Amino acid sequence: MEPDKYILIGGGEHARVVLDVLLSQKVNVLALFDPKYSGKLFGIDQKGEYNPDIFPDSLAIVAIGNNLTRKKVSQIAKHTFGKAVHSSVLLSPFATVGEGSVFFHGSIVQANTKIGRHVIVNTGAQIDHDCVVGDFAHVAPGAILCGTVQVGEGTLIGAGATVIPGIKIGKWAVIGAGSVVTKSIPDYGVAVGNPAKVLRINERIE
Repeated sequence: MEPDKYILIGGGEHARVVLDVLLSQKVNVLALFDPKYSGKLFGIDQKGEYNPDIFPDSLAIVAIGNNLTRKKVSQIAKHTFGKAVHSSVLLSPFATVGEGSVFFHGSIVQANTKIGRHVIVNTGAQIDHDCVVGDFAHVAPGAILCGTVQVGEGTLIGAGATVIPGIKIGKWAVIGAGSVVTKSIPDYGVAVGNPAKVLRINERIE
């Protein structure tokens, strides 16, 4: 693999920010792959449908905002996955980060936190010590996870939400924007409000 060379799988609005993150790292982004787009994005070629035979030795990021779609695409991609960390991010050297994860502008991740694979830590999000964030989760802009919070696979923590210490949130759950989570949330639960209350349990989707 060539760690200074990347491709993006995905070319939409989310991909624009991921591309900006990679460019801030001064890495060489070779192309974006998305059948909906052509031409150039920030000077980088958009080559249409993903082709694993193009730039096979580069690292890849699945630059898709939807958690379930990101999981499905990552499962069929043939490239090795890298990571994307904006130059403004405060990422503890004592945190661990899985492949394919991205950290947007101004986010903070504290010591002994474990970030899974293909996680989005969005603009200005804060994740405190000893948290565990599962694969394909998304911590949206301005959200705060206090210490020792656990977030399951595929879960969305909405913009500006706060989760108090020690809370466990199940997999593929949704926490509404601005909510304050004071009690644990089950798998597939949709919770909103201050304090957050579970409105419903979604059907299994993954």
